[in-house]
Amino acid sequence: MESVVYKKVKEFKRKYPMTVSWRLKAHCKIVDMHLNPGEVVKYAFAAQKNDNALDIITTYVVVLTNKRILLAQKRLLFGYFFTAITPDLFNDLKVVMGIIWGKVYIDTVKEFVPLSNIQKEALPEIETCITEYMMIEKRKYAKRAA
Repeated sequence: MESVVYKKVKEFKRKYPMTVSWRLKAHCKIVDMHLNPGEVVKYAFAAQKNDNALDIITTYVVVLTNKRILLAQKRLLFGYFFTAITPDLFNDLKVVMGIIWGKVYIDTVKEFVPLSNIQKEALPEIETCITEYMMIEKRKYAKRAA
């Protein structure tokens, strides 16, 4: 049975086939391993986690859940990379469109995450999903702190 994450990423790739990405099923399995009970996948897409349009071997799967943003990459031989960004650590989002591909930069308190080689037509959809999600989640954190 296909995972929800893989279905969402395949749907994204079907809509935006020019986005450069490889081995999506393997990357999605890493996200599936780290999903917490009660966590619901809202949106998923693939991109290269770097700032260089010529570097096409660092594919990551980026997933928005009802609790956090997850980034995962299965390494070629063994191991994987996994990052979770909670709403309280999210600072800002920047979108840059080039001639062929676009880039999305996620700025957090601890790191700056560059995502590149995304088909430029996908940028508004990604920006809308991430910003709307974060605005809702940040309000929840503000209420808890008050």
